[in-house]
Amino acid sequence: MTTITEQKSSATSLLQSAQATMKNATNKLGYPDEMFALLKEPVRMMTVRIPVRMDNGRTQVFTGFRAQHNDAVGPTKGGVRFHPSVSEEEVKSLSLWMSLKCGINNLPYGGGKGGVICDPRQMSFAELERLSRGYVRMISQIVGPTKDIPAPDVYTNSQIMAWMMDEYSRIKEFDSPGFITGKPVVLGGSQGRETATARGVLICIEEAVNVLNKKLEDARVIIQGFGNAGSFIAKFLYDKGAQVVGISDVLGALYDPDGLDISTLNERRDSFGMVTNQFKNTITNEELMEKECDILIPAAIANQITERNAGRIKAKIVVEAANGPTTSKATKILTDNNILLIPDLLASSGGVIVSYFEWVQNNQGYYWSEEEVDHKLHTKMVHSFHKVYETASRYKSDMRTAAYIAGTRKMAEASRFRGWI
Repeated sequence: MTTITEQKSSATSLLQSAQATMKNATNKLGYPDEMFALLKEPVRMMTVRIPVRMDNGRTQVFTGFRAQHNDAVGPTKGGVRFHPSVSEEEVKSLSLWMSLKCGINNLPYGGGKGGVICDPRQMSFAELERLSRGYVRMISQIVGPTKDIPAPDVYTNSQIMAWMMDEYSRIKEFDSPGFITGKPVVLGGSQGRETATARGVLICIEEAVNVLNKKLEDARVIIQGFGNAGSFIAKFLYDKGAQVVGISDVLGALYDPDGLDISTLNERRDSFGMVTNQFKNTITNEELMEKECDILIPAAIANQITERNAGRIKAKIVVEAANGPTTSKATKILTDNNILLIPDLLASSGGVIVSYFEWVQNNQGYYWSEEEVDHKLHTKMVHSFHKVYETASRYKSDMRTAAYIAGTRKMAEASRFRGWI
């Protein structure tokens, strides 16, 4: 069991790693040290205390955060996660990455991120509603459709977004669907939002396979993590004819070199993505990562590929659907071993792209079909993939550094034109 101290140390390490790569990117782009000093931390960070009346009649006070990394381009944008390991350092890192995702995909946003330290798995429906509304009350001064637009993240969903939107609308005394994305469709949510992250990963896989002159059909795929993103990725790849030979959740992993029945596994998984507890012949997540495959997709948590196991990764392509699953040292090992790494900043950006589409539709009051959303997502993701791939070639860098270079340029230029630097 990972301790709170270890979780905080991991979050601090993620932030330091992100800052080191950001420093490298700003240097390669020729920006002065002052630009890195501005971009290495959020311009705004809020810590709040949220009193919630629990079902037993007692009041529990939760700690929450909201980081706004850089708003030179436009309002900040990013999810809210409910998780026991949420920390200030983690939220800072995620807001920086969101800025980069928006830059890579040419969205009119900077990055934001929020979180509350809690375990929603131990809370009732009513307690979650009171916590969701309480969080919005505490951050309402710094968020809004032209300031900072939240969205779902780890252990939050469309229902929680609906409660948050309703609370914000009560506070401001007008209906404001554009305040938040990832809402139910009946409340102004976008078609295709639920599967957007997974579709973005699929598009990146298809483009990666093409540039390596390989075929997706019959490719052997391992997916670490079987939550919302991982389960949809598995379904999409299965439907495309790929052979999904391994999947995992927090309790363990399933591996079959002849391929798994993804349709059955998706039917049997619970709302938290658990399915391996229904099987006897499981292996560990660590063992799964090192199994034979063509494509490895870390879709769970951070720091899963490190210098300890990177040399034993047998995949030809690694596609990061999770945030920060590969450390800096591991990135170098994979690159040196001629493994094409598609970084999280690119691969997992489908969610923020369709969140942008949702915000646009809310502002217009005009809503698109799922086919139109998927077409626009495909166009943007293909363009972003090749922008990062060509940047890596131009700067003779790994794909992660290339993603930082591509993502930094827009907010750096906006900050310069505003006269901040």
